[in-house]
Amino acid sequence: MTKSGRRRRRRDLALAGITGTAAAITAAAVFLIAAFLVVSALPAIRFNGADFFRSLTWNSGNQYGSGTLVRHGVTGLPGASFGILVFVFGTLASSILAMLIATPVAILVAIALVYRVPRRAQLVTNALVELMAGVPSVVYGLWGVIVLVPFIGNVIGPFVTERLGFIPVLGGSAGSGNGLFASGLLLAIMILPIMAATMRDLLDTVERDTIEASIALGATFWQTVTSVAIPAVRVGFIGAALLALGRAFGETMAVLMVSGSALNQLPQNLFAPINTMAASIVSQLDSALTDASGLSVASLAEIALVLFAMTLAVNVVARLIVRANGGSRITQ
Repeated sequence: MTKSGRRRRRRDLALAGITGTAAAITAAAVFLIAAFLVVSALPAIRFNGADFFRSLTWNSGNQYGSGTLVRHGVTGLPGASFGILVFVFGTLASSILAMLIATPVAILVAIALVYRVPRRAQLVTNALVELMAGVPSVVYGLWGVIVLVPFIGNVIGPFVTERLGFIPVLGGSAGSGNGLFASGLLLAIMILPIMAATMRDLLDTVERDTIEASIALGATFWQTVTSVAIPAVRVGFIGAALLALGRAFGETMAVLMVSGSALNQLPQNLFAPINTMAASIVSQLDSALTDASGLSVASLAEIALVLFAMTLAVNVVARLIVRANGGSRITQ
């Protein structure tokens, strides 16, 4: 082997080592997070059992009362009961509502960015979409509190209740505007840039010659987009949607600011207050730290473990869908 060949080999080995180390660190970080959550949540898992997923009641117990509550060898405060059904329902309901609102809008935005916006303006429009994705969630939350929530409470809620109140999920008062609809709408705005930017990049991979050939054969622009472009990247679109769903599951501050922080009750209509798993960890942390038994903090860790598992499941499902449709490459 020549001297230059040996140098190239050393560089290749060094690069392989660096990339392998980076991948190992990432995998180790995920494993350590999961291990930390399991160890922290173990007392709560033993204490709560299956009722953790069935119960509506979240009560850390009476820290000023006498005596203790012992269950499965774990000690808690008198009256302690930890159930996350309200939080799981709020997480799923707000995320699904956000996906229903954001997905069709994101597809239309991606189509416009790739095929309708003039080339000289695409740099600006693409930058604006990506800028939206980088806005801190607390900024969205502040806008939600000041603008969105009053608008829902004073305009959208009364309008919907008056005209569509006969539908069970739309009946009832909108209250202040904090609740499921505000959370879902705010989440939709937050995940929209991620979906739109990813879908834009996918559509940009479709050969222009294919698009032009379809139009030359007499297809309209809309027929070309729906029958040629989107089918070519449909697997990637599913992946983009699932990526956004994972973001919606874990969103915390913005949802906490507009959700109404419901506790121990399921929403009765679209505008009722809710709480999510991520938001509940933040909202309950202060009171949990006052629990001398440590069971409240362990139960919050159990919520985090469930949320971690849900997010992981979304990513696994995304990988399985991509693999079932021909691997990670985009297929037509």
